[in-house]
Amino acid sequence: MKRSFPFFNRAPLVSVIRLGGMIAAGRRGLNDAGCAGMIERAFRRGKPKAVALVINSPGGSAAQSSLIAGRIRRLAKEKDLPVTAFVEDVAASGGYWLACAADDIILDETSIVGSIGVISASFGLQDFIARFGVERRVHTAGESKSFLDPFQPEKPEDVARLTALQEQIHQSFIEHVKSRRGDRLDGETPLFTGNVWVGQKAVDIGLADGVGHLAAVMKERYGDNTRFAVHGPRRGLLRRFGLAAAESVALGLEERALWARYGL
Repeated sequence: MKRSFPFFNRAPLVSVIRLGGMIAAGRRGLNDAGCAGMIERAFRRGKPKAVALVINSPGGSAAQSSLIAGRIRRLAKEKDLPVTAFVEDVAASGGYWLACAADDIILDETSIVGSIGVISASFGLQDFIARFGVERRVHTAGESKSFLDPFQPEKPEDVARLTALQEQIHQSFIEHVKSRRGDRLDGETPLFTGNVWVGQKAVDIGLADGVGHLAAVMKERYGDNTRFAVHGPRRGLLRRFGLAAAESVALGLEERALWARYGL
């Protein structure tokens, strides 16, 4: 007599990794060190059929974007699992770098994607400190150590150096997008200017693969009884009690400015 054991016929499982906020090193924002645990758990726990990335990020650090995306690709290959990215409000700049770690990208009709470029923003405060009689004293061993000091006048040679660095990072970003998106990319639209696109238009030019939402798309692929296991970053003890709220006012303002670029 053949018996049925429910635990031998469990419904398909999709691991969901939530990647939200600015991408930055340190305790605030998304970074490889902070995301490593949840990404590893998502790929290894419960024998999932697939992994879904839920992305809502205006970007940030190129290096951290690359490290996180590299970890996702390594585990996808190791576990032979398909990865789909689902964009919420925005996956721009580093956020789109993360989305390209997936095998396909699904977005909402109002989602913003793209911004394949590199930006650096700072302040020039030399006139401000001069107004209050503050004298800036900088002593270096190495002529480039005071590179783009915000308390000194901007130097053309410093700007040229910064531009050269940005172009290298931009090229790495472009190569990542091309390697992941392949011939799905529109060969006519200028995609690497830092511009952004919304919803179906992003699909039309090859930056995304379709319009839809996580539960509906995954259930269509794996069945109506598909289960979802959501993985997010674990908060440290200090953060749980709100003691890290004032950790970095400057970083919070920077993140607010990133979101504001997209009207969010």
